[in-house]
Amino acid sequence: MALSKELLDILACPKCKGDIELLADESGLVCRACSLQYPIREGIPVMLLDEAEKVGE
Repeated sequence: MALSKELLDILACPKCKGDIELLADESGLVCRACSLQYPIREGIPVMLLDEAEKVGE
């Protein structure tokens, strides 16, 4: 199940309130500014800081 364009347009990083991007494999959302990746479980983005993983280190 792909996330709709409308949903992606309104979602923001909970830490910095910046833009997020959908990963190519649609397994998560990433904030490039914070280097955090938020998972997508059963088609639902989990936008919680406790669930985010650092990326790019």
